[in-house]
Amino acid sequence: MPLFLDILRSETAASPERRQAALTGLAAYQAAARAPRPEGAPVVARAGAAALRDYGGAGVPVMFVPSLINPPFILDLAPERSLLRWLRARGVRVLLVDWGTPAPGADDIDHHVAAQLVPLIAALDRPPVLVGYCLGGTMAAAAACLAPVAGLATLATPWHFSRFGDVARGRIAALWAAAQAPCRQLGLVPMEVLQTGFWQLDPARTIAKYEQFGTLPPNSAAARDFVALEDWANAGAPLSFGAGRQLFEDFYAADRPGRGAWTIGGRAIAPQALTCPTLDIVSTTDRIVPAASAAGLGAQLAVEAGHVGMVVGRRARETLWQPLADWLNQIIRAR
Repeated sequence: MPLFLDILRSETAASPERRQAALTGLAAYQAAARAPRPEGAPVVARAGAAALRDYGGAGVPVMFVPSLINPPFILDLAPERSLLRWLRARGVRVLLVDWGTPAPGADDIDHHVAAQLVPLIAALDRPPVLVGYCLGGTMAAAAACLAPVAGLATLATPWHFSRFGDVARGRIAALWAAAQAPCRQLGLVPMEVLQTGFWQLDPARTIAKYEQFGTLPPNSAAARDFVALEDWANAGAPLSFGAGRQLFEDFYAADRPGRGAWTIGGRAIAPQALTCPTLDIVSTTDRIVPAASAAGLGAQLAVEAGHVGMVVGRRARETLWQPLADWLNQIIRAR
């Protein structure tokens, strides 16, 4: 809240009316009724803190790998905003990695890939197609270099971190410089640290969305969608300190994936060399993961939507869900 108020003061310094409108929207969001979350799919495998949830179906498994940042339910946000349930209704065997809550300590992203994601892949009866979202796509690409998979699709996934640009990387570096010491003591990187970085990427939008929400009828579909999405964006387990350190230092600062310098257990992480089918889906208006940072794998699809809107927005079914389903069905039929 202190950071939000600092951004609010800065963005509305010349407009008390806008400041009041944003505060009205914030109060309305806090007081809004919440729809119950869809019941989570059953767990069919575990590896450390991570669990694999099975949405049902038969045939070639399609394993969705969400980011470590924010909860995995962005892919199953609401009955009418669930990519996973929509695919399952069309005959796809859908599974979701749930990273759970990490223990404090040095377990880094490499550990999450090698000791959690790879064992979950091995628990299946056949090699899956991996579909990774955001940092989950970076990790899915790494897992595909370490374990047999039937295909790999990445959604809004960063790979060339140097292409975030000097301004964004400078802000991220400053954030980590300020947060590193207390995070090391905690053994964790709290979600509030990561949320700070997201807000600083586009402070004007952070305020404007609450201004707009305050004008919506409380029971409207748009208001319900906003509350569901903001609850997701403001939630999430912390990162282990090791994962946070690797993200900030090895990825954002050193760009080890983009430079071809990322190895896990002595094995090079080079998804461009994969022989399985690959699909790289980018958002052309993404303020969190710029399209230029994508790995550029195999088949490519550009979506004119934001980082989150591409997955749960009102046009997501036609612009992302259906093209992804078509690509998955090509693999499924071939096997």
